[in-house]
Amino acid sequence: MNKRETTKQTGQRAEDHVAAVFESRGAKLLVRNFSIHNVGELDLVFTDSTTVYIIEVRARKPSPGYPTPAESVTASKRKKIKNTTRYLINRYDLFNKNIYFLIAQVTLDGRGLVQNVDFIPF
Repeated sequence: MNKRETTKQTGQRAEDHVAAVFESRGAKLLVRNFSIHNVGELDLVFTDSTTVYIIEVRARKPSPGYPTPAESVTASKRKKIKNTTRYLINRYDLFNKNIYFLIAQVTLDGRGLVQNVDFIPF
């Protein structure tokens, strides 16, 4: 991340990278930044023939003493994601699909470039 890049821009770049990984695996992007007022937001939602993947993207540079990106997804945030998913299922008629929740833990280098992505179920 250069000095002029905002946190939002870094997050957008991390989301783009994660989306490219899922697309390369054959999944289709259903919606990005699905938001329900006063409920929550889903960063990325992908589908394949049987499954919906709800992906919370978190990107950080490694810093001793700070939580990992995955650790930064609190119980409250997980609850909001799950509540928002209920609206998504209704809106897109996804009742016959399996739902799989993932945290995309994106590790950045000192320049803000993606070093690694780990997918952690929750």
